[in-house]
Amino acid sequence: MPAVSVVIPLYNKGPYIARALNSVLAQTFQDFEVIVVDDGSTDNGAEVVRRFDDPRIRLIQQENRGVSAARNRGVEAACAELIAFLDADDEWLPEHLKTIRRLREEYPEAGLYATAYFICTTPGRLEKTKLGAIPASPWEGKIPSYFLAAALSNMPISTSSVGIPKDIFRGIGGFHVGLNMHEDSELWGKIALKYPIAFSWQEGSVYHLMGNSRLCHQIASFEHPFVKIAEEAIKEGQVPALILDDLKEYIAKLKISFAIRKILLGQSESTRNILMNCETKRFRRDKYQWLFISILPRTMFLNLWKTKRWLSEFIFKIDYTQDPWEKWIK
Repeated sequence: MPAVSVVIPLYNKGPYIARALNSVLAQTFQDFEVIVVDDGSTDNGAEVVRRFDDPRIRLIQQENRGVSAARNRGVEAACAELIAFLDADDEWLPEHLKTIRRLREEYPEAGLYATAYFICTTPGRLEKTKLGAIPASPWEGKIPSYFLAAALSNMPISTSSVGIPKDIFRGIGGFHVGLNMHEDSELWGKIALKYPIAFSWQEGSVYHLMGNSRLCHQIASFEHPFVKIAEEAIKEGQVPALILDDLKEYIAKLKISFAIRKILLGQSESTRNILMNCETKRFRRDKYQWLFISILPRTMFLNLWKTKRWLSEFIFKIDYTQDPWEKWIK
């Protein structure tokens, strides 16, 4: 039985899947199996996988059901107790699995293990992720407050930088089938409500923004699914007092982000309702400034958004290298 099962969902990523698989095979930790779930691809991705002559690599093919269903299928087929995820257009650095395994051994009570990751915006250019509320590098351990870290900076976890014990993955319910966006951060949030999150500043993966069909670059007119989950948990008294305030700030960040998207869609009236019901201390300035902006004519707002330099004074640390609304304002 392998120590780690690597699950790679594949959908029309033929130009990238060889890079992903080679990065797995180049790991310094070699006790693994690889499960590639081809989710109804129409390109040559499956054929590329078949060319790899390594008995540790398995290919499963199914009709197109979405990335969540593909990942869940891979976990069902996995033999190992620890599951590591890798998107087909991302790649690992050689120490990734070794670091995930070390975190697992040192913090067995954690529900999720993650390494820091690079973001690749253009070929050959790697940018370090900017993370807040986490002790400075080279620290590793249990993140003091996952929700505060997620509220104050980039997401501390990328899908391709994470390892999850199989029993915890099943107990949480896996990835939400049917979601085309936020299915990953929804799962991280559900795990963080119940378990500590272990993290290492050792960069383990590269998140490629150039990959085609990146759904995170499509504007969404629906609220982040974790907001409802978190608010229900608070209402039912299921959130420990130690993380309650930080969770509320993370909810506020998600709501303000949703409000910005609705303003871009011309839905300012409903935006004001979202912001008025947004409970926050850290982002009060952002809340009331976006309330003011929601009153402006949409054309004026879009012109201001394009300047970005002016708008950066009004918003909280939006990373424009990952701006999902960029194409809507050009």
